[in-house]
Amino acid sequence: MRPAAPPPDEPEQAYEEELWVPTRALGRAVLLTGLLVLASVLLGRADLVVLAIPLALGVGFGMMRRPRAMPGLRLSTVETFPVEGGNLGATIEVENRDSVGYDLAVLRLQHSRWLQLEDGDRPHVTPVPRGVAAAVEFSGPAVRWGRLTLGPASAVLVGADGLLTTRAVVTGALGVKVYPVTEAFEADEAMPRAAGLVGQHRSRRPGEGGELAGVRQFAPGDRLRRIDWRVSLRTERLHVAATLSDRDAEVVLLLDLLADAGRSEGIYGSASVLDRTVRASAAIAEHYLHLGDRVSLIEYGSSARRLRPASGRRQYLTVLEWLLDAHPVPAAQERGGAQLAAGISADALVVVLTPLLDVRSAGMLAGLVRAGRFVVAVDTMPSGLAVPQAGTWTGLAHRLWRLERENTIGQLAEHGVPVVAWAGAGSLDTVLRDVSRLASAPKVGARR
Repeated sequence: MRPAAPPPDEPEQAYEEELWVPTRALGRAVLLTGLLVLASVLLGRADLVVLAIPLALGVGFGMMRRPRAMPGLRLSTVETFPVEGGNLGATIEVENRDSVGYDLAVLRLQHSRWLQLEDGDRPHVTPVPRGVAAAVEFSGPAVRWGRLTLGPASAVLVGADGLLTTRAVVTGALGVKVYPVTEAFEADEAMPRAAGLVGQHRSRRPGEGGELAGVRQFAPGDRLRRIDWRVSLRTERLHVAATLSDRDAEVVLLLDLLADAGRSEGIYGSASVLDRTVRASAAIAEHYLHLGDRVSLIEYGSSARRLRPASGRRQYLTVLEWLLDAHPVPAAQERGGAQLAAGISADALVVVLTPLLDVRSAGMLAGLVRAGRFVVAVDTMPSGLAVPQAGTWTGLAHRLWRLERENTIGQLAEHGVPVVAWAGAGSLDTVLRDVSRLASAPKVGARR
């Protein structure tokens, strides 16, 4: 919140005197009074003075109730961190610091088009008695994620029975963080490699877990509760049930921000490529962080931002904050797949969210696979994307582009990069199953 204040290079008293300026009503009243008095003197008619007396008394009485103090104007918001579709409240408060009341205050609020505040585009009028603060409240949904702007708010006050008014008193703008809504997402398949110490994924390493790996002879350090008495009585030697350890995994979300397509209409309308990328990233990160896995994010674009891997609720909030600054940069000087793979763990699952609109994206995916990383590509291109008709050959050019894109997807599949369209819950189950089998398969040429 920021109250109205005079400019730093201007004295406060001079600013208060200049703040209140005469209205046209005051000018008309003074002009008409002067003309009536002048006409009465020139024409010798006293009745004209009688007509001018009420006007002069009205002006004098109104100027006796002249406001002198500087009003206060504050803009505040109720909800600090809303999500898409959630309601946001805003309040404009006008404070009367004078000994007389204001006749009325005309309030206006500017805001981002993604904040659908009820009657937010209309002026609001309210009286402000002396010594009190009048408030006007706004509420409405935030329909799109991002760092949105609320304000500035402006107020024009009228006093002295409409004879004086103020210049526009303006507040500063408030930044509102609107987090992306997390679409429903589940992945029931196991991770390719679970390399941590604790977690909920079944690994191939023996340890204390819930997945049965077999039966083996008792060894020092084994727990007595794991003794398999059937096998022990049959073989006359103690045997214990061997289990596989439950471990966590590292998930790397790689956001392709080289290009954008489609029209963004908020949560209630169509979604662009950037919208689908951000919302899918938030959903995947929420799912794996809820399982206790470590999640990191990398931006494939000009800035090449990176979020370090971590787990827990704090990391989830950090991920949402990180996603607010995502924006496409077509002229980006990006790094290749081999350079990106240098900063990614060999056991991590790399989920690349890409619309495959740029040829550099396919090269990056192939480079990650050649570097030995487990890569899953999520297609974020919206279905049924409308193509503007730019000429006679628009339809044919679009069909050729579609064929070329399908050819690129087929070539990526041959290189071992499964491409799956984002469809919410269960989108990655099939490809994760294939990647898990590939990770557990024996290496070609390995020693037996």
